[in-house]
Amino acid sequence: MSAAATREARVGRRGTPESTGGRRRRPPLWTGFVLSVLAILVGFPFLWLVLTSLRTRNSVFSGTFFPESITFDAYGAVWEATNFPSHFLTSLVLSVLTVVFVVALASLSGYAFARLRFPGRNVIYLVLLSTLMMPATALILPLYLQLRDIGLLDTREGLLLLYVSGGVPFAMFLMRAFFSTVPIELAQAARIDGASEFQIFWRIYLPLTKPGIATVVIFQFLSTWNEFLYANTVLQSPERLPLQPVLFTLIGQYQTDWPMLTAGLVLSIVPVVLVYVRMQKQFVAGMTMGAVKE
Repeated sequence: MSAAATREARVGRRGTPESTGGRRRRPPLWTGFVLSVLAILVGFPFLWLVLTSLRTRNSVFSGTFFPESITFDAYGAVWEATNFPSHFLTSLVLSVLTVVFVVALASLSGYAFARLRFPGRNVIYLVLLSTLMMPATALILPLYLQLRDIGLLDTREGLLLLYVSGGVPFAMFLMRAFFSTVPIELAQAARIDGASEFQIFWRIYLPLTKPGIATVVIFQFLSTWNEFLYANTVLQSPERLPLQPVLFTLIGQYQTDWPMLTAGLVLSIVPVVLVYVRMQKQFVAGMTMGAVKE
């Protein structure tokens, strides 16, 4: 055996997972320590939220960290005092419809900006991206006047229009990036086989960008579900408000029922957690796409 072959054999014995019984290299101890500290810092507010919702009102700041007695009275109180099911349903419908429209529009526009050639493409793309630089507080007054002029003020349809128009630019930016990672040879082969442009988009590109769609769904659902400024400004009738502005009314000027407030917040977190758990794998794949290159 030559010297080069001997060196390769030694490297293979030391560097391959098979030489160590299929075991991967363990991360350093400080990595686990840092991740544990971060997990505690992130999880502590949520733990405090849940424990506070299970306390009595007079033991929120005077008792121990873990409540001596557990009660679910705050959940029943917030359920009845805020008409929780109605406002919860309003938030859910607005969030789902916003996600559906944003994903549809962002997918079509992202594909067009990534793979189609048309006059003014770069200019239009930059104009849409420039809207991301405008803060919501600077847009609230002109949007309010526009909704008033077209008769959509104090309507859920008008609020839905604001959510969709505000969410499309960022979602389009993400989808364009994902469509750009798909090899263009797939589209060229499909055109040779006689596929139309929409068939290429629907049957080839869209299935390959599921991680991007999951990323848009999570970001858009989270931002719409937790949105407060537009909802509190556009909707003037209390019965039409989504959940977040209603929970904000539980904060009193002089005193606040903390168990009831935290109980409402715990219930409002459930849909966000379910959406993330459902699309976690696709979301992680979307975040790491392109990080490894062969």
